[in-house]
Amino acid sequence: MKIRNYQPSDTFTTMQLFYDTVHTINCRDYNQEQLDVWAPKKRDSKQWNTSFLEHHSLIVEEEGQAIGFGDIDDSGYLDRFYIHAAFQGKGAGRLLLEALEACVAEDQDIVTHASITAKPFFIRMGYVTDHAQIVEKAGVQMKNYVMVKRRQSHEG
Repeated sequence: MKIRNYQPSDTFTTMQLFYDTVHTINCRDYNQEQLDVWAPKKRDSKQWNTSFLEHHSLIVEEEGQAIGFGDIDDSGYLDRFYIHAAFQGKGAGRLLLEALEACVAEDQDIVTHASITAKPFFIRMGYVTDHAQIVEKAGVQMKNYVMVKRRQSHEG
């Protein structure tokens, strides 16, 4: 497995991987209506690509095939983080997350909004749950968790 920077040519591959992963993996914790608004079949590819170009965005590959992706901004907000269903539990997530965390300052806390499904992974990676929340998209409510990896000294 190797990590590389996201490129505009990855737009459609990451869009498909996102859709497939959400609808394959997250269906154990979310209903069909929630999955459809979270990862709709049709998506604005230009907006998707632009959002990746505005962040530190990485791809994890296996034998030249993109098997996961993620992005983080300079503030330490980890936005998207998805690993292909066939490659979960094989180290790709750990490799990708560590590479994304290395994109921001060492003393910068990392914050993400983790799905019910992803929460155990983030706990294993040293994140703590700040709080649960209900987010609404297109009138559909979904539960997720604001999770933090504390990397700065909070004494004082």
